[in-house]
Amino acid sequence: MMESHKIIAVGCDHAGFPYKAAVIEVLTGEGLQVEDFGAHSADSVDYPDFAHPVADMVESGRAALGILLCGSGNGVAITANKHQGVRAAVCWLPELAALARQHNDANIIALPVRFISEETARNTVKAFLSAEFEGGRHARRVGKISCG
Repeated sequence: MMESHKIIAVGCDHAGFPYKAAVIEVLTGEGLQVEDFGAHSADSVDYPDFAHPVADMVESGRAALGILLCGSGNGVAITANKHQGVRAAVCWLPELAALARQHNDANIIALPVRFISEETARNTVKAFLSAEFEGGRHARRVGKISCG
């Protein structure tokens, strides 16, 4: 498991808001510090306003990992992936979250709240936290991702 002094950045839009508290509960239960960028209600908002701050935290190294939540997971992932050094993966199963870390060195997961249960969201976050990048042949591939 990740060390307790690590910061995890969390953000969501209105569609992701219903699961945000459950995700934060998992993180704090693991002894992790959470930086919550909102949203703070289910009122309609624009997902980039929450995805960019999470991606900034991960990109700068001020957060070890990020977790984004929205209806499909796609909008926040697309937004986060505009940042250099961010590898955001849409994950709807724990196995995908583990593989995203192990093979793709994902540092942000995007949860599609409208398509998964709260229990699946919790388990997906746990899998993401417990997995580690395997390096090796995967490092070569990850090294080819950046356009910069």
